[in-house]
Amino acid sequence: MRSAILLGLLQGPTEMAPVSSSAHTALLERALGQRSRDPAFAKSFEVALHGGTVAAIALQMGAPLRRSIGRACAQAGQRAASKRLLLLLLSALPPAIAGYLFERPIERRLGGARPIAAGLTLGALAMVLADRREGQRGVEQAGPADGFALGLAQAIALMPGVSRRGATLSAARMRGFARQDADELSWLAAIPVILGACALKGARLHGAEVSQEERIALAAGASASFVSTLASARLAARLKLGRAPLAPFSLYRLLLALWTLALARDHQARKPSQSILEDRPSQKRESRHGSASRSRGSKLRLEDVSARTR
Repeated sequence: MRSAILLGLLQGPTEMAPVSSSAHTALLERALGQRSRDPAFAKSFEVALHGGTVAAIALQMGAPLRRSIGRACAQAGQRAASKRLLLLLLSALPPAIAGYLFERPIERRLGGARPIAAGLTLGALAMVLADRREGQRGVEQAGPADGFALGLAQAIALMPGVSRRGATLSAARMRGFARQDADELSWLAAIPVILGACALKGARLHGAEVSQEERIALAAGASASFVSTLASARLAARLKLGRAPLAPFSLYRLLLALWTLALARDHQARKPSQSILEDRPSQKRESRHGSASRSRGSKLRLEDVSARTR
């Protein structure tokens, strides 16, 4: 229960900021000793966390995004509405295809400390480079090509450590959007993708057996995720983080990547000593068995000598 609440509370701020919620969740799970838990329950818990997140994002961001879309459509008519729907479709299609085909291989092969550190580092560099560009475009100027760029960014963000938020902000800034407009586009592309990810993972878990204790943990994690995401979203809006430069977040990501690698090295360094300690009892057993067999051999030889003398 305590671990579920802590992971849920962490989900909100790390989902709102471009710092990779998956990297933070993996590190906290390792610190709490949760990395060896049942894979089926781990997947269910991930769905619960994202469910709480998307509910809070929809509650906080839904109205402003609807107003933005309505304003853009009112200015340019039916053609603009179709254009915006196409943008949403193209921003959701690449991550949907990539998630359906490659989600499980990515989780198996890229869930370790080194791939996470690599994702954090590459994402930080992309954010710094993208944010150096002077953007002047507004949300109302976004078209299908921009939607496809956001979709590719979200597909790349399936790699742990990259951050969906950071990838979409970088893509929008590279496409020439101002910071505030890039922030709005990032959320516009996020909601359908997070909803789709929850639906896909939930469908794969359909019919799985869940104990009463696990149900309580899922509810606690989802509730904590909802509360922390809603609070983080309102704080971000008050501080106007959508207009903030990406360099401080990039620096934080680089420091987190170094810490992740340091933890991995420390864990690797402990393994030989642990294996030696684990092998000692077996070595003692082997030495006992060896001495016992030697004593039995000596006894047989003495009996053979005495038989010959008789």
